[in-house]
Amino acid sequence: QVQLVESGGGLVQAGGSLRLSCVASGRTFSRHDMGWFCQAPGKEREFVGAILWGNGRTYYADSVKGRFTISRDNAKNTVYLQMNSLKPEDAAVYYCAAASSAWVVRTSQNEYAIWGQGTQVTVSS
Repeated sequence: QVQLVESGGGLVQAGGSLRLSCVASGRTFSRHDMGWFCQAPGKEREFVGAILWGNGRTYYADSVKGRFTISRDNAKNTVYLQMNSLKPEDAAVYYCAAASSAWVVRTSQNEYAIWGQGTQVTVSS
């Protein structure tokens, strides 16, 4: 069973950057697609982006394209979410999630079986 622990959240001014990390423990970080989601107060959890195990391709929500980048370091069992040009509307709890490898991106939280505890991102205007 994979367990996920996020870190790197915090308070940043609008226009600033943060890098979130998600470290996976357990025997099956490999062969898992990794997704990032966010949830703001009073809102549903939303897809931010994902990286596929099979071919390393990345996918992003329209709202973060060109500003956020997902990468993974399989040797460190870690996936990253680099967030640049942050906006106040990006403020949320960010979660990483894992799903068994597939060759298509999954954007629904229901398709990810394993979740981290989340890390808070606050963006001041």
